[in-house]
Amino acid sequence: MLEKIRETADFILKEIGEAPRIGIILGTGLGDLVNHIEISKELNYKDIPHFPVSTVEGHSGKLIFGKLGGKYIMAMQGRFHYYEGYDMKQVTFPVRVMRQLGVELLFVSNAAGGMNKEFKVGDVMVITDHINLFPENPLRGKNYEELGPRFPAMTEAYSLGLIKMADDIARDENIRLMHGVYVGTPGPTFETPAEYEYFRIIGGDAVGMSTVPEVIVANHAGMTVFGVSVITDLGGKDVKEVPTHEEVQKAAIKAQPVMTTIIKSMLERI
Repeated sequence: MLEKIRETADFILKEIGEAPRIGIILGTGLGDLVNHIEISKELNYKDIPHFPVSTVEGHSGKLIFGKLGGKYIMAMQGRFHYYEGYDMKQVTFPVRVMRQLGVELLFVSNAAGGMNKEFKVGDVMVITDHINLFPENPLRGKNYEELGPRFPAMTEAYSLGLIKMADDIARDENIRLMHGVYVGTPGPTFETPAEYEYFRIIGGDAVGMSTVPEVIVANHAGMTVFGVSVITDLGGKDVKEVPTHEEVQKAAIKAQPVMTTIIKSMLERI
């Protein structure tokens, strides 16, 4: 694995010339942020050695390099999911490559179903913590000290300083910004009403099928993380609507201006 990470990072560095210090993972329906990047280079996943290829509608499958909020960044336009059949090492491989390139700060975004009774469809939720319900941990197996410690702390998986910064921006821009705990599940089924209630009872505010493995690996590698979810549907025993991937995408797209404002403003302040 170490050799693959180095080979991939070396290939990317030769293509881009300058390594970024900030990485962004764009989730379902949130790829429009790319339109705000002053792009200097694009790499298709299929052209990058050892990179998986995204198979999900709404995930384009490109690494984007350029300026956003005045900062040089790299962005994943399309991520990899456990439910696609990848193992956890493949799902999190791009994060390993980012760290090898020198990325220190990682922004992660996703679409999520809400079970917090205060949430509305279209709300943006800053992730304050997560609950990992995936059947496999991405750190399972041999640990490479070059990548991180055997037993990494997850006490502050999401940076408190960056959360405060996002809150300050939301206040300045008069944005309704929610906070909550993200529950990560393997998917690909949407949750049953009873499962939504269970996730709420154990402390979750939103649920999705991504992000948690990437955040675990980012913390293992010593990266600082900021996470945000777009609430694209609501679930629970009192909710009768049936979610579809198309509806999730539509709701995520509507929330894009808020997401863009928050992330661009944060980059300007960093």
